[in-house]
Amino acid sequence: MSGDDDLARFGVVVGGGLLAAVLGIVVFVIVPGSLVDLLGLLLTIGVVLLGARAAGDFADSAFPDYNVAEVAVEGPITRDGSTPGPIPGGALGATADDVVEQIEQADEDDAADALLVKLDTPGGQVVPSDDIRRAAADFDGPTVAYATDVCASGGYWIASGCDELWARRGSIVGSIGVIGSRVNLADLAENLGVSYERFAAGKYKDAGMPLKELSEDEREYLQGLIDGFYDDFVERVADGRDMEPEAVRDTEARVYLGDDAHELGLVDSIGTRDDVETHVEDLLDTEVSVREFEPEKGLAARLRGGATAVAYAAGAGVASVFVDDDHDFRLRL
Repeated sequence: MSGDDDLARFGVVVGGGLLAAVLGIVVFVIVPGSLVDLLGLLLTIGVVLLGARAAGDFADSAFPDYNVAEVAVEGPITRDGSTPGPIPGGALGATADDVVEQIEQADEDDAADALLVKLDTPGGQVVPSDDIRRAAADFDGPTVAYATDVCASGGYWIASGCDELWARRGSIVGSIGVIGSRVNLADLAENLGVSYERFAAGKYKDAGMPLKELSEDEREYLQGLIDGFYDDFVERVADGRDMEPEAVRDTEARVYLGDDAHELGLVDSIGTRDDVETHVEDLLDTEVSVREFEPEKGLAARLRGGATAVAYAAGAGVASVFVDDDHDFRLRL
């Protein structure tokens, strides 16, 4: 961002504010002479504020003060941002659709020449994680992912769609695997005198229902789903990291500290956020200024998110074992 651009942005904002002030005085004070002066003054101030904001938005668009976009993936990855699993007090996680939208906006922004993807996530749902990975892979420009505390499972899936992955020495990286889970309540139901009656069309329609024991062929069927997702995960990582598939499988879904992950080729470089920005400056051959792209949330959305977190903390006790969600067999990265 040059000094001339800074001066131009300032001029646009000041000019817009002055124009709005003149317009407000003319419309609300001079023309309707019978209006109370105070009312006219208040209306004028309102017009000035609106005009200054509009001018500021135009200045940001016409004279951007950044050349690198950053999006963050923090917390468990789901479609709607709600925390999966019966963990009392769980906070809202990463909303995949919002993250994808921010990446796409950055890709359409002519000012954003590179993309930083901040990863601090233990993973999450399969398809939402893949949606974010695809969006990052489609970005037109260098894409650098960097792990802060945790870049595991679905987080690493996302990183495999970026050009590079950086981590801190103490970052937790890896967990390249897939897990499927179900609650087995068959013995408990029997002790309580509860029986399961099957009304289903299709042999495997109720595979994984918690009130009945798994048959061997149902177990094989569900494990086959896990194996299929795992094979895809390995292939994505091998392609994105330029590794042999067997080397990826040899990690056996373990997690590693940043240094160890670097030695295994799971991470490109070890460094701080400042080191990442210095590296991006080398890639772009210019000074870097970063703007974080994040979804706009109104007051209602913020209150709804807070209420959801409180309700989740209060209700995710023993009852959550019995009333989980619509899926009895759950897949996650």
